Amino acid sequence: MGDRLAGKVAIITGASKGIGAADARLFAAEGAQLVLTDVDVGAGEALAAELGPDTLFVRHDVRFETEWQKVIALAEERFGKVDILVNNAGVANPGTPESFREEDYRFNLAVNVDGVVFGCKHAIAAMRRAGGGSIVNMSSISAARGEPNMAIYSATKGAVDAYSRTVAVYCAQLGLPIRCNSVLPNGISTPMIDSLPEKYAQVGADTLLKGVPSAANLRGEPQDVAYLVLYLASDESRWVSGQSILIDNSAGATKGYVPPAVVPGTAATTD
Repeated sequence: MGDRLAGKVAIITGASKGIGAADARLFAAEGAQLVLTDVDVGAGEALAAELGPDTLFVRHDVRFETEWQKVIALAEERFGKVDILVNNAGVANPGTPESFREEDYRFNLAVNVDGVVFGCKHAIAAMRRAGGGSIVNMSSISAARGEPNMAIYSATKGAVDAYSRTVAVYCAQLGLPIRCNSVLPNGISTPMIDSLPEKYAQVGADTLLKGVPSAANLRGEPQDVAYLVLYLASDESRWVSGQSILIDNSAGATKGYVPPAVVPGTAATTD
């Protein structure tokens, strides 16, 4: 397809499906050597086999720093360096600021925030050795607007967005040629998003957009996000760092539809 990432080595987390898999296919088509990581071993190994010998799959739980150290070491051993990190792995559980469960909070925080913080820490060190690089962190439109039925998810993605700017400024102040940006998607058809209606129902919430046929509420596809991630990973974006980029078909620019929050002990109501 092209050579926009020729000679680059990229690590993509949460790569077995959804946006991560779309990133992997596009990166491979543009010449990158890949280390794909996920806890879904079957799908990850199948994708690595599909993409060929320049792709390595590693089972990786992003919550743990030791696992990050292992992944970075394997990438450098196999391909000699790390140029790109896409922190894509993430989870989402519904709940309001009053009704969320502690176990969901701990798990979302560990995957969505700890995974990014540890990933950036060890990617910076690897990119120093490589002479530079690009980090792309997957945030969410939930970081940019109030979503009361996704309170914990919103908190974690807000942290990802803020931390991306911190990493960008840190690297710039040290004169390191390492960039860091965050991507804030909305309404993308992925397994995680597709599972939310069932999760909403389990907690008595209904935040589906009903009776609103505007283009802003249509679903995007994972490759729509992957093309933005490709740009941020490539040298074409060498002057772009510390940015939060919405990819949402204008959803963040409109007042839109605000579903009612679910008060604990009551059922959700819809028109």
